[in-house]
Amino acid sequence: MKPASLRPFIIRPALRRRTYAIQAPGAPTLQVFNRTTKHLQKERAASNAEASRKVDYLKDEVALRLCERLLDIKRHFPSVLDLGANACNIARALTLPNASTPTTSAPLSSHLTHLTAADSSPTLLNRDASLPFNASLNLTRTVLSDEENLPFSAASFDAVLSSLSLHWINNLPSVLAQINNVLKPDAPFLAAMFGGDTLYELRTSLQLAELDRRGGVSPHVSPLADVRDVGGLLGKAGFKMLTVDVDDIIVDYPSSFALMTDLQAMGESNAVLGREMGGIGREVLMAAEGIYRELHGNEDGTVPAT
Repeated sequence: MKPASLRPFIIRPALRRRTYAIQAPGAPTLQVFNRTTKHLQKERAASNAEASRKVDYLKDEVALRLCERLLDIKRHFPSVLDLGANACNIARALTLPNASTPTTSAPLSSHLTHLTAADSSPTLLNRDASLPFNASLNLTRTVLSDEENLPFSAASFDAVLSSLSLHWINNLPSVLAQINNVLKPDAPFLAAMFGGDTLYELRTSLQLAELDRRGGVSPHVSPLADVRDVGGLLGKAGFKMLTVDVDDIIVDYPSSFALMTDLQAMGESNAVLGREMGGIGREVLMAAEGIYRELHGNEDGTVPAT
């Protein structure tokens, strides 16, 4: 019988496996906004219907201006999509008489047969479902599970409208291409979105206040597309005969605090990924108020928001 041999016990280092990040098929998507946060903001804002209606002044004004552009197109639209309908501001605007000849002309809704209002927030979409304007046009409300993936068939609409919702889209090139796909040939797409230097007064005031009080800045106002970029994106999505213009709407507020309160009630609070969680500090807010008034304030004591 052979004696048992003794072998030295050697501790070997564990082998490490290297992992690699692999790009998923398709074009890469830059995520700018937290869509879940934005959904919750809209739901929370719409849950208080009366407060939400009081701050509809901007969305109602933009929706009316957008609908009046339909008068420039001399045709009837059997089926129209309102993408990102919010509280059906476009539907309400369509039931109003033509502003140029209010006593003699039919409402704008006479230019279409059926309107599909689509939005991802069911509470906001159905907020005004019981109001009288719903009886003045053929309206269907559709809740979208994801506004960046349209569930509609190709060539199913004679026109697509969108008012103040596309600025929250992460993959705007993809959504524009999908809109072009659901349109019938030679059908128009009319949209209005915040862009460029929207709220530049608030943006600069908060940035200067944070630099002074904290030595750095955090994104409190969403990045917005420039008008030149939008024209290029529309062209790449396949749209022809493009017209892109800019309207400035200036609203005066008693203070920057009143402005931010209205933005929250509109469901337009900050939803940028990577933003600093929690509210803005009192010191920063007070400093921003003073800077806002010093740089942009009106003589009557109000502050403008563009």
